[in-house]
Amino acid sequence: MYETGLVAPGGAGQARADRPGDLTDRQLLARVASPLARCAGGGADADDWFPVATRWSRARIEAARALALCAKCPVREDCLELSMRQWDGAGHYGVWGGLLEAERAAIRKEWLSGVSVSRLLQARTAEASTPRP
Repeated sequence: MYETGLVAPGGAGQARADRPGDLTDRQLLARVASPLARCAGGGADADDWFPVATRWSRARIEAARALALCAKCPVREDCLELSMRQWDGAGHYGVWGGLLEAERAAIRKEWLSGVSVSRLLQARTAEASTPRP
């Protein structure tokens, strides 16, 4: 347990109300800023979280270290949920939940229609692992 009083994501005893969409912004922020988050002390430079390239492929290269940390982060879903909620502020910029700004913008409409961040990330993972002709 951490100071938020919540169980680590995926941990034993995780309650149904423990899903990112069911948490308050304050609870999400506490998780994203907790020692669970891979971005905290993960060795990535601050610039890794904010690629400046305008082309998607180049931006992914610039953010490679940050994206690698996110890929295995236990609070990735919480982070993505918080960025979607804070879209008009800090959540719009940089890498959040393992996605670049343009990638989050592309799924935001689905999120606004009620699709959970868990489903959105699962769909992206499945899409990325599908062989292309």
